[in-house]
Amino acid sequence: MKIFLDLWWFFRLEKKRYIIGIVMLITVTLLELFVPYVIRIIVDHGTAKTLTAGILLKWTLLVFISGILVYGCRYVWRVQLFGAAHRLGQLLRDRFYQHLTKQSPTFYQRHRIGKLMAHGTNDIQAVTYTAGDGVMVIVDGLIGGIMIISTMVFFIDWKLTLLAMLPMPIMAWTASYYGKLLHHRFKKAQEAFEDMTEDVQQNISSVRMIKAFGKQDSELSQFKKRMNQIVSTNLSAARIDALYDPTIFIITGVSFLISIGFGSWFVLQGKITIGQLTQFTFYIGDLIWPMLALGWLFNIIERGRASYGRLQKLLQDEEPIIQVSQPIKQLPSGEVKIYIPRFTYPNSNLVALQKLDLNIFPRQTIGLVGRTGSGKTTLLRLLLREFELTEGQIRLSEIDHRHIALKTLRVAFGYVPQEHMLFSTTIAENIAFGYPAATPEEIEQAARDAQVHDDILQFAQGYQTVVGERGVTLSGGQKQRISIARAILLKPEILILDDALSAVDAKTEQQIIQMIRQKRQDQTTIIVAHRLSAVEHADQIWVFEQGEVIDSGTHRELAKKSGWYQQTLLRQQTLTEGLEGRR
Repeated sequence: MKIFLDLWWFFRLEKKRYIIGIVMLITVTLLELFVPYVIRIIVDHGTAKTLTAGILLKWTLLVFISGILVYGCRYVWRVQLFGAAHRLGQLLRDRFYQHLTKQSPTFYQRHRIGKLMAHGTNDIQAVTYTAGDGVMVIVDGLIGGIMIISTMVFFIDWKLTLLAMLPMPIMAWTASYYGKLLHHRFKKAQEAFEDMTEDVQQNISSVRMIKAFGKQDSELSQFKKRMNQIVSTNLSAARIDALYDPTIFIITGVSFLISIGFGSWFVLQGKITIGQLTQFTFYIGDLIWPMLALGWLFNIIERGRASYGRLQKLLQDEEPIIQVSQPIKQLPSGEVKIYIPRFTYPNSNLVALQKLDLNIFPRQTIGLVGRTGSGKTTLLRLLLREFELTEGQIRLSEIDHRHIALKTLRVAFGYVPQEHMLFSTTIAENIAFGYPAATPEEIEQAARDAQVHDDILQFAQGYQTVVGERGVTLSGGQKQRISIARAILLKPEILILDDALSAVDAKTEQQIIQMIRQKRQDQTTIIVAHRLSAVEHADQIWVFEQGEVIDSGTHRELAKKSGWYQQTLLRQQTLTEGLEGRR
């Protein structure tokens, strides 16, 4: 029953709904106790030969009224209890989604997407079921059973009731034993579902790669193994669950035999009437549902407890990026100072950045170059506070960026990451993602600036073309340029292009660079590139090597220095000249 204590916060929140629903359930149980009593009256009148048309009509009318009341009460309790349960599902999904949106990249390294999807669907559904059907089973089953037994004790015969209840301790022990087995097996079944969801998510998002390598049969075989595992674990739980009903019917059958045998003897002794015995046997029949409810309750509780425990564990995985209690909500404009003596990623001993003492002045264009893995993207992610500094600080206009509201800080940056994420919607909506109120003219201008307007017009639906999940229908260069258009539309204080020109040709690259130079003269731009032609115009170029800046200067200054930049420049120029010579 611990799951109900865990959900007490919600029961208090929706106490009005639950009180009304429970009152209606108890009213239904009381009204259903009335019908066997009427049968008792009719049987006793018939036995005494005192049954008249008036008596029969009176009790028939009362049963009819009782039926109408039961109909109305059943409708009300269903609306109240199940409505409250759906409210819990909504709250948990909101809390779950908000929690996911606040997490840093390290969270998604610890938790796979497929498992998160399973938490957001299967687990929340199980908890919702507990708050709805679980409460109904407790009230209608257990409390209803207590009311039936109480009626049998106080209004028929306590001795006969005691005899009929003799098999019930066996039922209680059996239910407890089955419950322990179910909890373990349901946990395994849910873990198997998680693994299957993870595989499906990966396969659907990587379907082009799977086809390109001819791995369809292999992945299908793996999927079948996962499905067999799910079937196996669920069958294991179902075998235990299937024992409840036969056990309940056997025990109830024994109670019937005891009731009929001893009840008949009590009638012969004159202790009870035939009508009372008839009423008693009806109540024994009514006890079948509470017994079945006991088995169902353990099923619901164990599923809900396992699911709620997993959800709570996930929701307690706190965001390491902590916002101060009274953050600055207006971005200060001015110089960006970067001082990072040393930075390592969480749970890693490898130094990602070191010995950084850099300045970015307003309206500057900064180029970041260096070998893959040298720390360029890491610096950008620290600027955006995707990770927290353990040593040093980043200051915006002399204000520690940890004192600036996260939303304010991130809105100030127009970020085009290496991995271009497009949504399964239209091109126009993808471009306007950060600025939904943008007019069609503003969207088109951003696309023109990113040199993707002509490509868009080639599609039959133009800007209304649906690009598919992750932009599956677009080329790499088109996805890059749409991502650039999305960032440009925001007119951010600081535009970051993280190797965002790698998939476009040299001519398009120069057109985009020229646009940046013309339209962003009064704003700051940071460009990460492997093609040095993308940063030739930069006011400052920082050369990264093993997490530190080993050289800096303008393009002309670095081209004259002996070092990595000069060597890479000469190599790229030679390659370009060779390609042009072949033409």
